[in-house]
Amino acid sequence: MKIFITGGAGYIGSATAEALIQAGHSVTVYDSLITGHRAAVPAGANFIHASLDDSHSLAEALLSQKFDAVMHFAAFIEAGESMKDPGKFFRNNFTNSLQLMETAVQAGVKKLVFSSTAAVYQSSEEPLTEESPIGPTNVYGHTKLMTEQALEWYRSIHGLHFAALRYFNACGALPGRGEAHQPESHLIPRVLQIALGQAESATIFGTDYPTPDGTCIRDYIHIADLVSAHILALGALESKDKMIYNIGSGNGFSVREVIDTARQITGHAIPTVESPRRPGDSARLVASPKRIMSELGWKPTHTNMQEILSSAWEWHTSHPNGYEK
Repeated sequence: MKIFITGGAGYIGSATAEALIQAGHSVTVYDSLITGHRAAVPAGANFIHASLDDSHSLAEALLSQKFDAVMHFAAFIEAGESMKDPGKFFRNNFTNSLQLMETAVQAGVKKLVFSSTAAVYQSSEEPLTEESPIGPTNVYGHTKLMTEQALEWYRSIHGLHFAALRYFNACGALPGRGEAHQPESHLIPRVLQIALGQAESATIFGTDYPTPDGTCIRDYIHIADLVSAHILALGALESKDKMIYNIGSGNGFSVREVIDTARQITGHAIPTVESPRRPGDSARLVASPKRIMSELGWKPTHTNMQEILSSAWEWHTSHPNGYEK
């Protein structure tokens, strides 16, 4: 297949692009490089340096050849920032996604795989299923929900088949591929940077949540398992016109548990600073990924924190400056 990947210079998009190329598909990566890295784009991919808000470049790219599918990873992802600058997230995450849908339909594309998020749900003491109550607690999650809703209308009106994959916390690394956000705010790479001497301490935002140790609990899903879910969903769009799946391990780890495991893996103290809760943070987000497991045969294979952190630690020690030379 010929596949058009937005955000293919980012963490998950580039890993998926590489897997698709290895499987024999033709891949075009479209990325503004605002948060992505040119060095992350896999060899063998056609690269277009442009933004989704550039309607001329987007139309030219999608109409340049007959693409079989679009995989949409391009989004701003910092939930905390979305509560400080909501307009930035509405413009990039929703308005640009809408333009992508419209242009894809004009180009005759019939399949789209969308990078969504578990942040569309309300916080819950129970594992979250696809039928769990919807209720984003931050603008980031709301923009993803709006995009899912728009996709449903484009499916019913224009026949655009779609899969919305609701990620939980993407993490870990593959050989030569890992997280390299600037600045880094995700917990796992942040604590590993501290172990490398690149930061002084980890901030724990909120210690009074209704959880066993008072800190937020999250489901961490390894990038290898995320990639495999994308490949399966893309193939399933041949016969299905709509899929919404939770992509998580089904295991929850608190902030303190992640930091304690990082101390064991790295042998470093990793000092912490306790701060008040951040606006928009849910107490607990853990997946029930049973639907994709039963319907597509997907199964997460990297489910313990020691394995996740070990893979990330290997990436960070071999790439202390990320993709920068």
